[in-house]
Amino acid sequence: MPELKVTHQKAECLYDTYERKGELTHQTHYCPGCGHGITMKLLAETIDELGIRDRVIMVSPVGCSVFLYYYFDTGNVQVAHGRAPAVATGLKRARPDSIVISYQGDGDLAAIGSAEILHAANRGELITCIFANNAIYGMTGGQMAPTTLLGKKTTTTPFGRDKIKDGYPLHISEVMASLDAPVLVERVALGNTKQILAAKKAIRKAVEAQVKGLGFSLVEVLSPCPTIWKQDPVEAQKFVREVMTDIYPLGNKRDRTAEAEPHPAPLPGPALTELPAILKLPKQTTASELAAAETATPSREVDYRIKIAGFGGQGVLLLGQLIAEAGMDHDLAVSWLPSYGPEMRSGTSNCHVRLNNKPVDSPVVTRSNILIALNEPSLHKFLDFAEPGSLVLYNGESIPEEFRRADLNMHALPFFEIADEVGTAKAGNVVVLGALLEATGLLPEETVDRAMARVVKGEKWLEIDRNALTRGKQAMAAVLGKEAPCHV
Repeated sequence: MPELKVTHQKAECLYDTYERKGELTHQTHYCPGCGHGITMKLLAETIDELGIRDRVIMVSPVGCSVFLYYYFDTGNVQVAHGRAPAVATGLKRARPDSIVISYQGDGDLAAIGSAEILHAANRGELITCIFANNAIYGMTGGQMAPTTLLGKKTTTTPFGRDKIKDGYPLHISEVMASLDAPVLVERVALGNTKQILAAKKAIRKAVEAQVKGLGFSLVEVLSPCPTIWKQDPVEAQKFVREVMTDIYPLGNKRDRTAEAEPHPAPLPGPALTELPAILKLPKQTTASELAAAETATPSREVDYRIKIAGFGGQGVLLLGQLIAEAGMDHDLAVSWLPSYGPEMRSGTSNCHVRLNNKPVDSPVVTRSNILIALNEPSLHKFLDFAEPGSLVLYNGESIPEEFRRADLNMHALPFFEIADEVGTAKAGNVVVLGALLEATGLLPEETVDRAMARVVKGEKWLEIDRNALTRGKQAMAAVLGKEAPCHV
């Protein structure tokens, strides 16, 4: 019997299982037929072949590639929308021995991040950029991207992209190739097997350029997006092969890898002890001086670490914003950090809110002392991170039996049904706010009202929200066995 030889398998630098969704650890979050999975595999194979896994830092921004850190068993940094080249620049300069690879989509790189990629390329930063161009905003609902083809219908161009109103498709590779500094710029496609093999060669060459210290490299990958294009995977791949390549011609746009000289080694930075003098920082307060100051002016400790979570559309982020705004009005140090998933359907939303009478060290709430869960999946996801003694408010008739904890102060109320009674279920988040104020005395009601008047747009909605706040306080008072508060 002939010996079997493995020619294709999962790259070693990818995790064995993908833990983002516990029940689907064998698959990514990409749609069937999406080009991201192919591009990700080609990049992972390149990392393995070059033996650089322990040196690689992947930089993933907002977009369909947002979850690269669930897939690549390498260094990973998640950044804000469009900021991958800027962060990649900092990483490479701080850790010059690392191999820094940014992975961006067209909405991210060519729109909000256009300044970052242009200037990183113009400086010749020693980074590698993989640019997935599917000519559409895929994650956020199918809006027109800078690379969307003329005549293409999107949610923001329902009659097709018009050159007069919307401008022409942006040719990123040609723009990058017009600069003096880049050493490699190439456009490839995923329209068939031959094109995919060519894409692998280009990605490897781009990463090798960084390994050799030669300079900035970018590979643009024309990629199918069946879901947003409303095509099946076979049709989407044909569209890449027969339509996109006419608008975006394939091929090498710039290649100076043969003659480029490696970047010189960076000079060593100053010692940490020298930084205060270099930066002309004021003398630091000692621990004993801080202790003396605190003894002289004692104050009540305020440290609310609030996690708010639910479905998209339940007003999760606005609720967090209202608490933060009112906290600022109450002279507290505050932070508000939103988070939401990239799925087109059944998306989730959560935010971190911190209120403190001292400077907030981090906006991230890892261990909450207040948890507001507006649906059961959120209760399931975040309950384990609630500290003993925490307040938990749950949107429902009762706390599900399997989630009850004796060490927590847990209360269930149908917040959105209560809001419906005052005019609209959309005010359910403000009913929650009223219940929170009643249960904790978190902030003065008049301070919250001033913040609502500033944040809520329109007198009609402000009146509804004021009533919703009162109903939330009344409902919570009834649960706690207190006398209901007076109307505002």
